[in-house]
Order: sequence, then C-alpha cells, then structure tokens
Amino acid sequence: MKPKGNRIKWELLKGRKTKGAVFRLLAPHANQVSVAGDFNHWDTGAHPMKKDQAGVWKLSVNLAPGSYQYQFFVDGAWQNDPENVERVPNPFGTLNNMKRVKY
Repeated sequence: MKPKGNRIKWELLKGRKTKGAVFRLLAPHANQVSVAGDFNHWDTGAHPMKKDQAGVWKLSVNLAPGSYQYQFFVDGAWQNDPENVERVPNPFGTLNNMKRVKY
C-alpha cells in the first residue's frame, strides 16, 4: 500500500497536462549550459542542455500551462535569453526572462 502523501501527489500530477517548452541558446564556445527557473526551484543542475553541431544548446522541458521565470546558467554565470524580450525584475536587481506555456 502506498503512503497517503504519495497517493495525493500522484493524483494531483495525474490530472495535470504538460507541454514541452523548448529552450535554446546560441553559445558555441560554452562548455556547460543549463536552464534554471521557478519551475525547478532555480536548480542549475536540474536541466542541463545539449549542444548541437552549430553551437546551439537545446532542451525541452515539460511544463503545465502558466508563466515561468527563468535564466540560463552558462559556465557558472547567469545569462538572460537574448531571443526572449519578455523580462521581469527579480529580487537581485536584475531581470529574469518569462516563458508562457499555453495550449
């Protein structure tokens, strides 16, 4: 028998629809790139990206409909998404990008 807490979490996730939100960054000289945001508690190790032969780092993340703040973490430094002009202030006096996921 599953613990009650796990069952409740599973029931909540079961009804939640998700969609792949694609993140891309042109950074051919970077060694490591990840995307971090409020969808992964700003964990820079949670969503590492893969680089293609053209130097574009890509990752698809399943997200429920809504608005998500994020930034790229490139070789140990935060970087905004130059292709996304939608930005919001953060508590550190800089800006985060905003991604909106819709169906």
